[in-house]
Amino acid sequence: MPIKMSAKKRLRQNKKRRLRNRAIKTSLKTITKKTMDAKDIAESNGLLKEAYKAYDMAVSKGVIHKNNGARHKSKLTNFVNNKFSLKEKPTEPASQPETTT
Repeated sequence: MPIKMSAKKRLRQNKKRRLRNRAIKTSLKTITKKTMDAKDIAESNGLLKEAYKAYDMAVSKGVIHKNNGARHKSKLTNFVNNKFSLKEKPTEPASQPETTT
């Protein structure tokens, strides 16, 4: 246990911050899972907008690093785009052009 008053205060502040950071990180995981489990594109777009806001808020509060937030937003966007583009448009193998040698 700390003896000095400044160390005691720092301990109290760290406890508060740890609880707040844990809550924010948990909410980030929850919104990410909800976005990935969305059934249709309209729902996923709405959740993706909320996820962007949540990640930006976490970055601004210093809970996560800005590159970490950017990476998660990018991965989530790519996941949603791939999930719904594959259902709507089946991919066909590209035909190779014939070459004469």
